[in-house]
Amino acid sequence: MTADVALLGIRHHGPGSARAVAAALERWRPDAVLIEGPPEADGIVHLAAGNGLVPPVALLAHAVDDPARAAFWPYAEFSPEWVAIRYGVERELPVRFIDLPAGYGLGPAAEAGEAGEPGEPAGPVADPLALLAEAAGYDDPERWWEDVVEHRAPGADGADDPDDPDGLAPFAAVAEAMAALRAEGLGESRRDDLREAYMRQQIRAARRAGHRRIAVVCGAFHVPALAVLPTVAHDRALLAALPRKVRTDITWVPWTHRRLSQATGYGAGVQSPGWYHHLFGTEGDPVPRWLTRAAELLRAEDHPVSSAHVIEAVRLARTLAVLRGRPLAGLTETLDAVRAVLCEGSDVALELVRDRLVVGDALGEVPDAAPAVPLQRDLTRWQRTLRLKPEAAPKDLDLDLRKDTDAARSRLLHRLRLLGVDWGVPARSAVNSTGTFRESWRLCWQPEFAVRIAEAAQWGTTVEEAATGKAVGTARAAAELAELTGLVETCLLAGLAGALPAVMRVLADCAALDTDVAHLAGALPALVRALRYGDVRGTDHGALGEVATGLADRICVGLPPACVGLDAEGAAAMRGRLDEVHGAIGLLGPAARPEPDAPDGSAGPGTPAASPGPDGSEALADRWAAALRSLARREPAGGPATGAPGLLRGRAVRLLLDDGRLDSEEAAGRLRLVLSTANAPADAAGWIEGFLTGGGALLLHDPRLLALLDEWLTGVPGEVFTDVLPLLRRTFAGLEAGVRSTIGGRVAAGPLGEAPAAPTPGGTLDPARADAAVPVVALLLGARPRIPRQAAGRNT
Repeated sequence: MTADVALLGIRHHGPGSARAVAAALERWRPDAVLIEGPPEADGIVHLAAGNGLVPPVALLAHAVDDPARAAFWPYAEFSPEWVAIRYGVERELPVRFIDLPAGYGLGPAAEAGEAGEPGEPAGPVADPLALLAEAAGYDDPERWWEDVVEHRAPGADGADDPDDPDGLAPFAAVAEAMAALRAEGLGESRRDDLREAYMRQQIRAARRAGHRRIAVVCGAFHVPALAVLPTVAHDRALLAALPRKVRTDITWVPWTHRRLSQATGYGAGVQSPGWYHHLFGTEGDPVPRWLTRAAELLRAEDHPVSSAHVIEAVRLARTLAVLRGRPLAGLTETLDAVRAVLCEGSDVALELVRDRLVVGDALGEVPDAAPAVPLQRDLTRWQRTLRLKPEAAPKDLDLDLRKDTDAARSRLLHRLRLLGVDWGVPARSAVNSTGTFRESWRLCWQPEFAVRIAEAAQWGTTVEEAATGKAVGTARAAAELAELTGLVETCLLAGLAGALPAVMRVLADCAALDTDVAHLAGALPALVRALRYGDVRGTDHGALGEVATGLADRICVGLPPACVGLDAEGAAAMRGRLDEVHGAIGLLGPAARPEPDAPDGSAGPGTPAASPGPDGSEALADRWAAALRSLARREPAGGPATGAPGLLRGRAVRLLLDDGRLDSEEAAGRLRLVLSTANAPADAAGWIEGFLTGGGALLLHDPRLLALLDEWLTGVPGEVFTDVLPLLRRTFAGLEAGVRSTIGGRVAAGPLGEAPAAPTPGGTLDPARADAAVPVVALLLGARPRIPRQAAGRNT
């Protein structure tokens, strides 16, 4: 340190450093404060005065021409830089940031390595604190820092030290340790050399401006490089290697404690921001108050915690500190006491304390005077109008779209999702409702949304205008039909009437050229959902209905041949599309419900003529039923490649049966045909899976189907049974638990169609049934017993 410059080497986001900085500034009384940070923020640092800017907050700098290139400098209340900022602005002192300008790190040249140096690390190649902790015999840098700084913080009691009237002694000790590390060449990088050269230039500039007592708050690692100033020519030569600086904008944005706990942003990666906030704001011993807060939290979550628990937990934490040779109980001892006493050994309850108190959900606030793009200001206006306050903690929101305010909230959230701002994510409502008038959301504000909003500003100055521009741009760049139909659905949900015509034109052109039935089947459900949403939201969907009907017609024609020759993976994917299309066609309009067909395939007696409704929905339902019939008849007579997989044929039969277009007699006939010895067992097992998917109660209502299935299953050869067993187990595992239990009870009662066998007296073993299980048990155990005669020919 020199006579006019005090170098306050700190740890970013360290409460002990923050207290030491506050004490040093109060005693040393500088006339200028220089802080490690982006110089572009000099013009907005005054916003820290008063109560409008509430930490945690962050400086956000982004390239004007490419907002996606951005960087954050987060500050919490316990950050030493924030303490220095507040000290300077409250006393109207010059406060300047002296790190390299953000514009040097946001250009294209910075992608390979910061400051244009390919392959150079962004910071020290080794953690200085970890090296010092290792030298002191600690295996945890956090614990070492707590012991030597947090538990021995200077100025914590506000008393003056006669041996250190300026409060600079702690910083001199830290500077000496860092100088020893740098003398060994540990932790240095090319980028640090450039940053330090720029900082020295700014210190010289402050001296030239006439300041005589300059406080410099910077990372402790940089102090040795700033203590001795080389020649100006030396630093200029270093800075000549900097890349071209890009034009940037900078502002303050809200930050969160949870985001501080992640390695995003300048100096972030704090493992316990909530704990650090408690340390910084608590006078005296922080442990009793911390454990009291933990007890309050657990009681609020219905855990039985009393004041006696808190007293015992404090004693345990202090005892652990003594046993471990620590000056005071730290976070490790405190959490050990919480687990053992307050949580009674439960890691689940302890995780709640970690999440709510050790990390926390604090969200900062930024005043309206902070610079912002027009899109951000429009979003803020809507948030206030609709009473949707951004919060860091997840929050559930149920909307009734019949109400104007809720409908407007829904449109805003959908528009933001279209812009990539997932503030709200659709969720399952706790209220059971299948109506289209209800929506449920899970809201959670993330700090990085500020970057996405700045990036989305290229599409417009308001949320509606930007979402409309983004929708049109996305439609023109879309390559798949399903992407376009999903975009149409989003436009309707977001109320983007200005984007629909352009998106619909692209959709109509793409649909006319796409011949892949799988693509068409994947696109139709979203269109039909959009038609339903149009009813409750009052949107015009005439053109949308025409496109949906056209897609459905083409699917009806192309579905059966598209299912031929599919492998197992392709059949499973097509089954999902089959179910979705079936539901979508059912929603296009009320389908006719004719009486079941006669066994010969002709219409049954009393079947009404297929007369299309006003929108042709009844005729469409008939065409879809015909497509399902055609699919069900495509047996693999010449091998698997010549027919549709059993999974799809069985699914088609089940859909026809559920719709009343097949009666149980014909369904039983088709099942009997599939389970005949002429068909491969694997294909039959797939048919059963498709037929039973969605519910097996029909096996209980129609004993003939269950008898056919039982007869086939018991007759499958042993060597084949092992191959089809996984498929069958997957099929029956998908049935309701009550249905499985009832089916098992009926099969166990004896041969289906015969009188139930007399029950075995309690405690008596049934030899026949026991012998039937012996081969399988032996197979599992690796034994080779004689197969009992009673079990021969029957699978267990």
